[in-house]
Amino acid sequence: MAGIFCRGGRKCDPDVLETVVEIAVSIARHSAERGGVGTLFVVGDEEKVLKKSKPLILDPLAYHPKEKKDLKDANVQGTINELSKLDGAFVISADGYVLSAARYIEASSQNIDIPLGFGTRHMAAASISKETDAVAVVVSKNDGVVRIFKDGELVGEIISGPWDLEKIKPHIKGNYEKIVEKDLNLTLIVKKV
Repeated sequence: MAGIFCRGGRKCDPDVLETVVEIAVSIARHSAERGGVGTLFVVGDEEKVLKKSKPLILDPLAYHPKEKKDLKDANVQGTINELSKLDGAFVISADGYVLSAARYIEASSQNIDIPLGFGTRHMAAASISKETDAVAVVVSKNDGVVRIFKDGELVGEIISGPWDLEKIKPHIKGNYEKIVEKDLNLTLIVKKV
């Protein structure tokens, strides 16, 4: 699934992006229990992303050795889950390491057209994905939907849980398709290219 978002010169690995999406869906599913938690992951093109962002607090991950921050490690995933309560973004390297947390993404709204009602987290995701070769994944605090941005555009929405599929109105512009994973209780809405 994630491979479709890493095409076209994106500096991300599909396996890494898929792991990030799995973590994001897990956070979204548990968000209701915690009173609504939103977060942002920026995957790939980490050098540019780090230059276009700054820490909001003393970075809890910055000075740990890279090998201790492997995204596939269950302890790291638990740490991400806890740190998702903080404001700011996670920066994930193209090869799957969590480099930084609680980052302020310097976002520009110029030439960014996101749907009405989306907040600053979505604007930051669209902006950083337009200004770099990264892919951004947002867990929306308001509705628990996981959204994927590439080239400044919303290209995917993942809706988990029991939803009436006839009432879902995708925010993706242009042609899209719905993929329903009944076993996982997920609906994936993807922009057609």
